[in-house]
Amino acid sequence: MAVFQAALVNEIERLIKKKKALVAVLLSLAVIVIGQLGIVGVRSGFGLRGAGSVEFPMLVLSVVVNTILPLFTALVAIDSFSGEFSQNSMRITLTRPVSRFKIFSAKITAIVLFILAILLLLLIFSMLAGFIFNTNSASLDSLARTVFSYIVSLLPMVVLALGIVLLANVFKSGISVFFVSILIFIVLKVLGVVFSQYSSLFMTTQLDWYNLFLVNSFPLGKIVRQFLIMIGSGIMLFTAGFYLFDKKEF
Repeated sequence: MAVFQAALVNEIERLIKKKKALVAVLLSLAVIVIGQLGIVGVRSGFGLRGAGSVEFPMLVLSVVVNTILPLFTALVAIDSFSGEFSQNSMRITLTRPVSRFKIFSAKITAIVLFILAILLLLLIFSMLAGFIFNTNSASLDSLARTVFSYIVSLLPMVVLALGIVLLANVFKSGISVFFVSILIFIVLKVLGVVFSQYSSLFMTTQLDWYNLFLVNSFPLGKIVRQFLIMIGSGIMLFTAGFYLFDKKEF
């Protein structure tokens, strides 16, 4: 356990030192600022109410989980694997007395923590902006649903990250992984629209999983089904990614 913790701390320190993490935070905060300015402008210019104190965080979440967060999750995942492959720094990492499984798990955990940190920052700042600029009252139930929506959004983002990690262990070039990831993302988005009856099987549609927790009827069957699909997909992607990582020669 101590060895894994040391490997995890090392991965987190590498992630913090990279500019991609900082840019992701700044862009995420920029979405909040621009979104709130837009709402204030609409409200003052057209007399509309705009988004409420709880509605605004959900608006931010719907935008970020389909744009900025997948993009920077891809960049961080690619940099953690393909970047180290191309720079030959992975060979140095493997010389340490740490098994490949622990190194792989530490990298995945660092990516998960990155996604979680972005979601929590977005939640905190979007709720602050919502309460400051939109003073309408919010019920405890709506607040709880908002917080829960941000938390459950972690799972589909992790599955997406595992898919990108798998690609990073298939292709040598980080650029190739990036463009293939974008292509697959777009194709899955289109397939989710064309074959809407099977949309729950596509990870791009699963990014909106949090919407199931917002409806009053609370569709437990759909929630459990999508949860099991994501867990199964995550296990398969993690296993395939580690298999390729373990077989690589550096």
